[in-house]
Amino acid sequence: MDNAYKVKWGILSTGWIAHQFATDLAHASNGIAYAVGSRTQESADEFAKNHGIPVAYATYEELVNDPEVDAIYIGTPHPFHKQNALLALRAGKAVLCEKPFTVNSGELEEVVAYAREHKLFLMEAMWSRYIPANVKVREWIAAGKIGDVRLVQADLGFRADWNPESRLLNPALGGGALLDVGIYPISFASMVLGPHPESVSSTVHIGETGVDEHFSLLLSYGGGKSASLNGGIRLKLLEEAHVFGTEGHIIVKGTLVNPRAAELYIGGELAETFEDDRASVGYSFEAEEVGRCLQAGLTESPVMTLDESVAILKLLDQVRAQWGLKYPGEQ
Repeated sequence: MDNAYKVKWGILSTGWIAHQFATDLAHASNGIAYAVGSRTQESADEFAKNHGIPVAYATYEELVNDPEVDAIYIGTPHPFHKQNALLALRAGKAVLCEKPFTVNSGELEEVVAYAREHKLFLMEAMWSRYIPANVKVREWIAAGKIGDVRLVQADLGFRADWNPESRLLNPALGGGALLDVGIYPISFASMVLGPHPESVSSTVHIGETGVDEHFSLLLSYGGGKSASLNGGIRLKLLEEAHVFGTEGHIIVKGTLVNPRAAELYIGGELAETFEDDRASVGYSFEAEEVGRCLQAGLTESPVMTLDESVAILKLLDQVRAQWGLKYPGEQ
């Protein structure tokens, strides 16, 4: 691919998150929204009109089989991610799939195995990993600014309206705090301390629909390193992240999902502030990462590897096993 090449994106889904991604593609330097696929022509046409997308399909099959489409963005609810991702991969497309990648690690291992066997690009859409403030956090840590990292604290929670049939509270749709919001603090801890804690302890509140409404996790990594993480969908939390090291600490400001600023403290004194005044929401950064990887001939992102995505889902499985929480269709 030459430098002027732009990835032609096919968007699989016309839901809220797909709207966010399509809107933000206008800010991506190396990609354009080319086609959309839905379950009805009416929905696809309306989405295409709203976002200036030239091609609209009434089925996902037509979308993934369009020879002009380079990469598929999957924005469906997570119980459908496995089948949607395999559909796109079997059509030979690069895939960017919303988080959590799948409902459990067994599903993801199947998808990853197919992508690797056929040398196709696959990436989890953990968009916060590519947000400039989090890039800066990684730079500060790598440069030893706060010394040896010992503790991560990260929270994400909001109070959703009570709707038992909603995606958040319905077990059939993979509802619950862990998979919806918990993936963010867990992925943040993984970014800083790695995806393989030595031990995991947790507490949970299971609501009347049978899904986890809020939880707390304590991950121990050995060597004095640990992470304290909280998440909720019926409980408003602070939505910040703190990284503590032997020489200083970092505060990720705003929201853990999409931070706009980060502060570096050394010896208790503010040493540096990073502020991000971008016009985009932030989904454009993950789209640009896909474009960079495809141009470089990579089949996965070095920033969010498939092995790390699998390890994170194994951790989610382990936590749910502690709670005795299974989704419909799981053994």
